Amino acid sequence: MIKTTLYRQLISLAVIICGIIFISLGLLLPKLLLPIYEKNIYQYLKQPLELIESNVDKVEFEDIAYLYVVDNKVIVSENLKEIINIDTKQILDRINNEYGKFTYLGKTYYYYNIDTEYINKIAITNNDYLLEIRADIMKTLLPVIIGTLLITIGIIILWANQIVTKIYHLKEKVDNLDNDDYVDKYEYMVDDELSTLNKAIDDMKSTLKKQEEYKNQMYQNISHDFKTPLTVIKSHMEAIEDGIMDPQTGGSIIKEQINKLEIKVHSLLYLNKLVYLKDIEKKDETIDIKPIIESSVNKFKIQRPDVNFIVNISGKTVFNGTLDMWEAIIDNLLNNFMRYALKEIKITIKNNKITLYNDGPHIDPDILNNIFTPYKKGIKGQFGLGLSIVKKTLNLLGYEISVNNEKKGIIFIIK
Repeated sequence: MIKTTLYRQLISLAVIICGIIFISLGLLLPKLLLPIYEKNIYQYLKQPLELIESNVDKVEFEDIAYLYVVDNKVIVSENLKEIINIDTKQILDRINNEYGKFTYLGKTYYYYNIDTEYINKIAITNNDYLLEIRADIMKTLLPVIIGTLLITIGIIILWANQIVTKIYHLKEKVDNLDNDDYVDKYEYMVDDELSTLNKAIDDMKSTLKKQEEYKNQMYQNISHDFKTPLTVIKSHMEAIEDGIMDPQTGGSIIKEQINKLEIKVHSLLYLNKLVYLKDIEKKDETIDIKPIIESSVNKFKIQRPDVNFIVNISGKTVFNGTLDMWEAIIDNLLNNFMRYALKEIKITIKNNKITLYNDGPHIDPDILNNIFTPYKKGIKGQFGLGLSIVKKTLNLLGYEISVNNEKKGIIFIIK
């Protein structure tokens, strides 16, 4: 792999392009202009030929020779040998058209022929005139071409320098993504793709900062969530050891706290498992969720016998997913409902849509936007993983979930 800089690559590219343009103009332009040069030569030969009537040997044109053919007699100008050193008969043998060209000893000769009933007048010249015209044109064009290429290279160098400066600035910003003390003083004067990338880096830094703050808050909340039952367990164990508390009563409380810890650990493990399941196709698996809902309702009825559970199911009850996924979804939603429902929980399946309603208190709009965020503080200061597990599992299966405050109570909609 060749190691070089972007600046050198851009400059090399500019030089190569300009070189190609220069060579193309040097090689192709003369060939493209050749028909124009030759047309001018024929006109140059024709005009004086029309004016010459006789005494061709007296006419003085240094770069044009003349031949007159009258009654099979050939009269030539004195400078014929200077223009072309060849026998007159050989010249006449090569002239077959009104005008044209022929090659002799590697040199090109142009002629113009006016053939009438009484006389045949021929003007002939070599390619010195053409070369002279070409040289004059190239002398005129060459400075313009070179100047244009130099200006173009200069503009490309300035542009390349700006591009490289912007790229170094973007690299500097990326290197300082985790540096809160970094101050960006560079200003973009043009709103281009690099400016868009600069804004994207700013957005990414802002997102990473929010994620870091959220992660720190989450760790703090998890620590608090685990510390509370551990503190209770430790204090009751010490009370039992000191004889202050009855072992049976203390053991019952300790067991209850251990069960809570176990549920939290399983939730964390399941949430972590979803991260690895996101690349596995689950939409091909389907399951009838009706028995899952009925089983969950029967389980939670025991916890809240004061709550009236209403289940309305009509139409299709087969959804994408597996048994353990839908058990996690329904159980976590109903577990949340158990804390807030007053007298009624209603589950409805209709038109491939699941709605879960409870008549509990409304959710604050600020909390509503982050209710599915793991360990984000929710209603009455509660926080946990349940609703986050619900959303991530549903997203994995291709479903959406939303929550809204009703006139009385709240409703979750899965579709």
